[in-house]
Amino acid sequence: MHSRRRLLRRLPPLGGAAVLALLLAAPRAASPAAQRQGPRFPNVLVVTIDTLRADRLSGYGYHRATTPNLDAFMATGVRFTQARTVEPLTNPAICSLFTSLHPHEHGATRNGLAMRPGLPSAAAALRRRGYRSAAVVGNWTLKDRISGLAAHFDAYHELFTRKRWFGVFKGEATAADLTDAALDWLAGHQREHRRPFLLWVHYVEPHAPYRLQEGFAGQLGMAVGGEPPRADRYDSEIAFADHHVGRLLAAVERDPALAGNTIVLFTADHGESLGEHGVWGHGRQLFDTTLRIPLAIAWPGRIRAGVIDAQALNLDIAPTLLGLAGLPVPASFRGFDWSGVLQGAAPPRGRVTWFQAHKGAVLSAQEVKGGARRRGLLEVALLSGTRKEILRLDGARRWLFDLARDPAERRSQAGSATRVSLELERWMAQVQQGLVASDRQMPIELDPESVEKLRALGYAE
Repeated sequence: MHSRRRLLRRLPPLGGAAVLALLLAAPRAASPAAQRQGPRFPNVLVVTIDTLRADRLSGYGYHRATTPNLDAFMATGVRFTQARTVEPLTNPAICSLFTSLHPHEHGATRNGLAMRPGLPSAAAALRRRGYRSAAVVGNWTLKDRISGLAAHFDAYHELFTRKRWFGVFKGEATAADLTDAALDWLAGHQREHRRPFLLWVHYVEPHAPYRLQEGFAGQLGMAVGGEPPRADRYDSEIAFADHHVGRLLAAVERDPALAGNTIVLFTADHGESLGEHGVWGHGRQLFDTTLRIPLAIAWPGRIRAGVIDAQALNLDIAPTLLGLAGLPVPASFRGFDWSGVLQGAAPPRGRVTWFQAHKGAVLSAQEVKGGARRRGLLEVALLSGTRKEILRLDGARRWLFDLARDPAERRSQAGSATRVSLELERWMAQVQQGLVASDRQMPIELDPESVEKLRALGYAE
């Protein structure tokens, strides 16, 4: 039953390169469970929340009631406890989510760099099968002209109507704006179309500058008045986003035509460092504070509620959605199709996962001329079981952690040794080769407005 489902370990070509090429040549068959679903494809709703680390959700054990609506949703489906993003930066992570490719493969390694045109994606595959698709985004880094994402959707709604960043400029949208736009699109679709849909909504909060959402202070047990700590403001932004995501989920649940035939997937693009390792923010380090993300998927009557503790990646989302819909998975996808596991099969064992970190955004003409992708690589990492190895290219600094004994990554076991494992060395070489190829093949053109917005959002070089 499961012989056609495979776990791809993306490594540089070794002795078995010819065998790997044969495996990549043909698309994977849809899971038998998905094939029995009936004549109509399921709707797909993908909800992503920016800068949301898993351990700040009450459904993941956080002591504050930050996410009552998402907690209720996750209780109806499968929640992954060990999900990570392959790069902790918005544009690269989202492009990886839909294309199931690593950033050095799709080319959007930094904010402001568009991914390669014409790549297979989950959104494009669903469109070919008759889905009507739409995206609703409010983060400037996902703007089509600097991400290339719109080509994968029928409609790409960019909401840049609010001044979140200290009132400086209109560069984002609030969770309220985004849910309103998503509900409007959903109502129009249900009224005018009979085709299945793919709807993706990306929420901006709790991205910095972590505004205090005073209406949720009581829910979180915060004192009102004064200037609360940044971490408290971050929590209030999560609660604000949860409230408005809850409105969207409730609308789906209330509609009988949607409730029984809609796959809902919830995740984040990346996490956030809140002072750990002396760092605030995300994008430049590969500690788990920025890699770990929440991930949950529900399909009433088709997916039994539960928890999966095995390692998962945002690369897995695209093949899993297609597998659940009964559609073939493109051969180029690197992620694992969890649809069989969601129907009762055993999770994969011995998986090795790979990560990379780059500079935040391309903001100078000099860097563009010198190879913005190649020059932007900062760190690479691998995770095998509970063994996590990180290498920072600048200064060749190396960390080695046992996440079972040290989940907060406080005590590196690398000591003074700088010798990198052969596996990580090969991964670094492969990433660098991909970056060089992308720099040669994909010219970079950033307009002055985008440069200004990215700089103001805090994405320094």
